[in-house]
Amino acid sequence: MSRVVEFSKTGPADVLKIVDAKIPEPKNSEVRIRVKALGLNRAESMFRSGQYIEDPHLPARLGYEAAGVIESVGKDVTDFKVGDVVSVIPSFSQNEYAMYGELVIAPAFAVVKHPQSFTFEEAASIWMMFMTAYDALIGTAKITAQDAVLIPAASSSVGLAAIQITNMIGAKSVALTRTSEKKEALLKAGAAHVIVTEEQDIVAEVMKITNGKGATVVYDPVGGPTFPKLIAATAPGARVIVYGALSTEVTPLPLLDMITKRPTITAAMIATTSGDPQRQKTAVEFITRGLKSGALKPMIDKKFSFDHIVDAHRYMEGNQQFGKIVVTV
Repeated sequence: MSRVVEFSKTGPADVLKIVDAKIPEPKNSEVRIRVKALGLNRAESMFRSGQYIEDPHLPARLGYEAAGVIESVGKDVTDFKVGDVVSVIPSFSQNEYAMYGELVIAPAFAVVKHPQSFTFEEAASIWMMFMTAYDALIGTAKITAQDAVLIPAASSSVGLAAIQITNMIGAKSVALTRTSEKKEALLKAGAAHVIVTEEQDIVAEVMKITNGKGATVVYDPVGGPTFPKLIAATAPGARVIVYGALSTEVTPLPLLDMITKRPTITAAMIATTSGDPQRQKTAVEFITRGLKSGALKPMIDKKFSFDHIVDAHRYMEGNQQFGKIVVTV
C-alpha cells in the first residue's frame, strides 16, 4: 500500500485527497519508483480542474514529474535496476501514469538517470521546464546566436528555462514580466533585458533593444489581448511559438501586422520531443550537458511537504512563484 493523491471530481485545489492505494508490480517496460520529490506543473492544475488538453478519467490521479529510487522493474527492463536513482520525464498521459504518490509506476521510456550531484528536489524540477523550452526553442525555432528571443511570463519555470537555453546558445533573451517586482530577479537569472509590461511599451522597448529590427523569436504561454503587441514587436519572418493559454480572454489575430511581417505562428508541446525516442534522447543529452556545465540550473521557488499538496496547488495558482514548486515526499 502507498499514499497517493486522487480526485473524484474536477474543481479547485481542495478536490485533491491523499488516499491509500495498492501499487502493483511493474509490467513489461515499466518500473516502480519510491518517490522522494515531485515537481509541480501548471498542466496538473489544469488537469485537476478539467481545463487541460485531455479530460481526467474519474476518480483520477495526476502528476508528471518525480524523482526517487527504483524499487522494482518489469521483466524486460534492462536499462535500470533496483536502487538506481532516477527522475521522470513528462511523456505520457496522466490518465495512464501519475506521479503524485509515495510509490508510483512509470513507463521505462520516461525514466532517466539524472546528474548525480543533484538532490531529489532539483532532479524533480528539471525535465518539464527544460524539455518544454528545448522542444520549442531548439526543436522548432532552431534558435542561433543571431536571434532575439521574446519570453512572456518569464518568471515561470519554463520561462526561466527559456532564458537559460537562449543564453546557452548565445542568443539575446528579452524577458517580459507584468510588474517591476520580479525585474531584478530576472536580470540575476540571466535575462539580457527585462520589459515590465504594465509600465513600459512592449513594442517600443523591443525595437530599442533590437536596434529597430524586432524580435526574431517569440515564445508565448499566455495569448490573450497582449498577443497583437507581441506580433507588432517582431521582425519580418519571425517565428512565434505558442505553448500555453494562461489568459482566459480571446486571443486576437492582428491581420495587418501579420500580412506585413509574415510571421510563422506555431503551437508547441513537450510531447513532440518527449514522446519521440530519438528526439527525447537528443534533448536529454543537450539538457544534461547544460546542467553539468552550469549553463542550465534548476530554480526552485518553494518546497511543500506531501501532506500539504493542496496548499502547493493553491500557491501555484496564485502565480507568485519565481521558478519551480517542489513537493517533498
